[in-house]
Amino acid sequence: MTPKSASSSKQAIKQLVLVLDFGAQYSQLIARRVRECKVYCEILPYDTPVEEIVRRQPIGIIFSGGPSSVYEDGAPTCDPRIYDLRIPILGICYGMQLMAYQLGGGVVSGARREYGKTELDVLDNGDLFQGLNPKLICWMSHGDAVQSPPPGFSVIARTSNSPVAAMSNPEKKLYGVQFHPEVVHTPWGIEVIRNFLYSECGCQGLWTAESFVKLSCDAIKKQVGDKSVVCGLSGGIDSATVAALVHRAIGDQLTCIFVNHGLLRKDEAEQVRRTFQDFFNVRLIYVDAEERFLTRLKGVLDPEEKRKIIGEEFVRIFEEEAKKLPHVDYLAQGTLYPDVIESGTKQAAKIKTHHNVGGLPDDMNLKLVEPLRYLFKDEVRRVAEELGLPSEMVWRQPFPGPGLAIRIIGEVTKDRLETLREADDIIVEEIKRAGLYRTLWQAFGVLAPVRSVGVMGDQRTYSYPIILRAVTSEDAMTADWARLPWEVLERISNRVINEVKGVNRLVYDVSSKPPATIEWE
Repeated sequence: MTPKSASSSKQAIKQLVLVLDFGAQYSQLIARRVRECKVYCEILPYDTPVEEIVRRQPIGIIFSGGPSSVYEDGAPTCDPRIYDLRIPILGICYGMQLMAYQLGGGVVSGARREYGKTELDVLDNGDLFQGLNPKLICWMSHGDAVQSPPPGFSVIARTSNSPVAAMSNPEKKLYGVQFHPEVVHTPWGIEVIRNFLYSECGCQGLWTAESFVKLSCDAIKKQVGDKSVVCGLSGGIDSATVAALVHRAIGDQLTCIFVNHGLLRKDEAEQVRRTFQDFFNVRLIYVDAEERFLTRLKGVLDPEEKRKIIGEEFVRIFEEEAKKLPHVDYLAQGTLYPDVIESGTKQAAKIKTHHNVGGLPDDMNLKLVEPLRYLFKDEVRRVAEELGLPSEMVWRQPFPGPGLAIRIIGEVTKDRLETLREADDIIVEEIKRAGLYRTLWQAFGVLAPVRSVGVMGDQRTYSYPIILRAVTSEDAMTADWARLPWEVLERISNRVINEVKGVNRLVYDVSSKPPATIEWE
């Protein structure tokens, strides 16, 4: 997102591209790449009725990949009438195979599967491959292959194992690629997506932070009307951006509530209160609920139960505070798209319940306002900058809504919270001292409910280990463990073990997501 004129903002929603999800692990990446091209897009299920697609008036459609074979019984499919809408369509991997299969081409189980980096020969540098070299490296991940294109299609690229690695029918504006242009392993892939969006769909790059703010404010005004809204502030970038956005939309109809659940990092409660009272010209209600949350969490070991307890308790407090205010019908919160995906959707299995999605109680009285629900974290930061939030808030590393409760494995107690707070504070301080804070997605400590033998001052110790977790990522959908310099690891280890009572060991988590998740619970 980059700044655009206000007149462009009103047109941005008209420039809609739909991604039909056939169960691909990369569907969200497709959406990210489209938005990186400054084009608004949404992900819909593969079986969305044609009538609904027509109603949405997209100027382009992308079929995602998927794990199925198009010729199997029960394979996900779409209404073939979609090809008669005269809307440009790009099929990716399974999406191309489905297009070929439905339109009369040949799709077979490949004699040799293609996975990983593959050499691609471009046969036609028009359409999708404008401005690209004839010899390219792409990322393949498929077992089936299009053996012959449908009538009216031309083969525009091939590999040694895929005779139809890309195909096109410019007259009907139908295109397909067997490789994955959305992944970073196809370094020029975004150019293929951009060519499709700009050359074939007629996109103009109207999706910007400014246009999002304008459209969101209009939507919030329409949804809320003259009712009042409460917004739960955590101090993180997501809730802060929601608060600023809702306040811009409805002004004094908003009241912010900061709930100190006792699960925050060191000195964070006071920092949040001071920051928001200084920055926002809105009502701020502070609720000290540490004992209430710790009582509910006593003896709870299961992480899913923790999340649901915390989510429910948040909502109950909001409802209690809202009853003290006139005409409050709505709760604004900073749900992001990764929260929705990981909490489970039609195509995606549940990874973990996020307290502000699946952790919400069924009998909640407040209606939700979630303007960031389909944004990724990097988009939220651009919106925050557009809204004028302070830099230290915009670039603060993500912190989960359940706080330290999901960084303490097992039961949450005051003593364990204090131990983890001290260790985590040292970790963040040393990461900042090394100039690495902005280069890492997250860096934090985890407290495991195990003890190990150590020696301090010639005395035997039997204390907790602290697990150091540091990752790099673009959007939290995937992440890699950070290769921190040895001297940084050494300083963190020495300080944590020497300065934090009850800790005698520090270990470094070197697992990526997937198969692990960023948080431990």
